[in-house]
Amino acid sequence: MKNPDALKHVPAIIAKMERENLPAVVIDSFLYYYNKVISGETGIIYDNEIECVRANEIDDINDLSEYYDAGKKAINDSIRIVLNGGLGTSMGLKKAKSLIEVRNGKSFLEIIVKQAERSNVRLALMNSFKTHDDTAEALRKMKLPVFPVLFLQHKYPKILREGFGPAVWPESNELEWNPPGHGEIYTALHTSGMLDKLLAEGITYAFISNADNLGATLDESVLGYFAEIGFPFLMEVAERTPSDLKGGHIARHKNGRLLLREAAQCPVNELDAFRDTSCYRFFNTNNIWINLGYLKDLVKKHGSVHLPLILNPKTLDPRDEVSPRVYHIETAMGAAISLFDGATAVRVPRTRFFPVKKCSDLLAVRSDCYLVKDEKLVLNPERKYQTAIRINLDNRFYSRIDQFNDRFREGIPSLVKCESLTIYGDVFFGKNVRIEGNVVIANRGNSRAIIKKDSVIDGDITF
Repeated sequence: MKNPDALKHVPAIIAKMERENLPAVVIDSFLYYYNKVISGETGIIYDNEIECVRANEIDDINDLSEYYDAGKKAINDSIRIVLNGGLGTSMGLKKAKSLIEVRNGKSFLEIIVKQAERSNVRLALMNSFKTHDDTAEALRKMKLPVFPVLFLQHKYPKILREGFGPAVWPESNELEWNPPGHGEIYTALHTSGMLDKLLAEGITYAFISNADNLGATLDESVLGYFAEIGFPFLMEVAERTPSDLKGGHIARHKNGRLLLREAAQCPVNELDAFRDTSCYRFFNTNNIWINLGYLKDLVKKHGSVHLPLILNPKTLDPRDEVSPRVYHIETAMGAAISLFDGATAVRVPRTRFFPVKKCSDLLAVRSDCYLVKDEKLVLNPERKYQTAIRINLDNRFYSRIDQFNDRFREGIPSLVKCESLTIYGDVFFGKNVRIEGNVVIANRGNSRAIIKKDSVIDGDITF
């Protein structure tokens, strides 16, 4: 063991987790990863351990139309589970990110509810301890005829990078904990009793996606393919572009199984290989299909679902860079692809992947680059560019949602004819602004620059 002295912290960690009434299986799961950490494991996957996945090794969603009818029949045996644990702290939020207004006055959550109603599929949300109350209250206000199933993601104690003891922060006890990543969904399904309940009710297939991805609707052809062939696990993947180089990609282990490698699992000196899109062509959209019966068998066999470790270095207070340095012990949901015999992937278009991680993503999603059709976010057919719009906003003025809303309070500019937009400095936008082509708007002054209403911008502007 690389850090045997760290074992002295185990009783304190157990006691801390017990005080939070965390189930024994969650405590055992955390200690499983903690022992790996203090033993020197980092979760790193080296390039010489894996191989590329070629296009002819996986099926394409466009070739699955024959399974549509089977998918329609399987809807009654299915549930959609939405990962709703994100606070959106990177956007200055202190509530569930899914409550952000995104299109036509509706939040992510409202659109997701409508998507489930349109597909006639049961809906469940996995909340974190930080998003549960806000989400439940928002759903109650909707006065839905069928209330979604809610269950809680557990939490892990943050670990000090120096000495590996549990982090203590009297100013805010909540900051001593972190959500353990969306890979915790499998444990949460088990400990909440939801896994057994769903199986007892005849629910076999689960489609899982992120709350901030409005492109991830239930696709009947994929469901039919998944059900008819009898896969235990299926991951939707899309072609990588230069804007996707930080996201996890699929590869094949030398043992033949597919696996997911996240950027945090790649050694720094191999990042160029990680970014090689000619080899690692496909990234994980985090749209996941899982057969709940196979998941139950896995839990029975191992007592839990032990995924590859992700060791995430952070500061204890994410808003305070001088607060103590800690580790978040996390796992990724998609990493379960390596645990199931016969797991597979399906290639899907970018239209099934519109995540909102920062305000630049929100600008794109709110703009006329996209439309909402049948409660699904789709690319505007009037857009002539085949690639997603590239937007870079100055973090000093646009990183927080309140800053963003203030500068676009007169309306989002038309971007349907825009290929890329960069904004530097403090810029306010008036009504009915159109931006076309590749544009840089730079305010080098100390006061706010104003783009007047009805402006058409098709070239760079400097104030």
